[in-house]
Amino acid sequence: MQKQSWYRSWFNSPYYHILYKNRDENEAARFIDRALKYFNPSHEARFLDLGCGKGRHSIYINSKGFDVTGVDLSDENIRKAKRFEKEHLHFSVHDMRERYADAKFDYVFNLFTSFGYFPSIEENEKVLSASHSNLKLKGKILIDFLNAHQVIKGLVKEEIQKIDGVTFKINREIEDGIIKKNIDIIDGEKEFRFVERVRALTRQDFVGMLSRCDFEILDTFGNYNLEEYDEDKSPRLILIARKGK
Repeated sequence: MQKQSWYRSWFNSPYYHILYKNRDENEAARFIDRALKYFNPSHEARFLDLGCGKGRHSIYINSKGFDVTGVDLSDENIRKAKRFEKEHLHFSVHDMRERYADAKFDYVFNLFTSFGYFPSIEENEKVLSASHSNLKLKGKILIDFLNAHQVIKGLVKEEIQKIDGVTFKINREIEDGIIKKNIDIIDGEKEFRFVERVRALTRQDFVGMLSRCDFEILDTFGNYNLEEYDEDKSPRLILIARKGK
């Protein structure tokens, strides 16, 4: 039997949502507001939220008056997101490496490190190739990724978090260019182990992948205030690119 991919088991687990329940929603909203101001989209613009999770960012973008489709590989995430569906807001289970139906979008948003899940550059590049197919001519993609240089330099190897009565023992390491996080969970008498693996992609990796997929990079930012990217200081690597042909 083929072993289940780490992201299928972990993202469908209730413990994933417990561990990351305290994400800063206000920071996320401010970032999206700045991104929308940067793009200045028309009222008819259509957005594809790639790796949408439970749909929090799709819902927020839709609240600004735009048509949004959120897609995610996790059945559990999409089941929860579908509770918020309405006209101009839809959710589907979808593998981001594949083209989404026959729809064409003005913008693809890939937010909060929903990229780099696959072990090879080639496999991750399929996400950009599919995004190219999903965009209209001159459509734009926003990729919000971690700054791998900073993560590796400041790697916290071990930590313990206790959330809602659940203990998370987290061990981090760099393995063959992958930022690997082993997560041991103790919930009463039950114990589980999950893993996260994100490829430590650099700006140059993205430059190569985007170029090969016929994207032109327009801007590179280093934080959610959309300030200049600095490999040694920036917490994020945020790229904005435009579809060519």
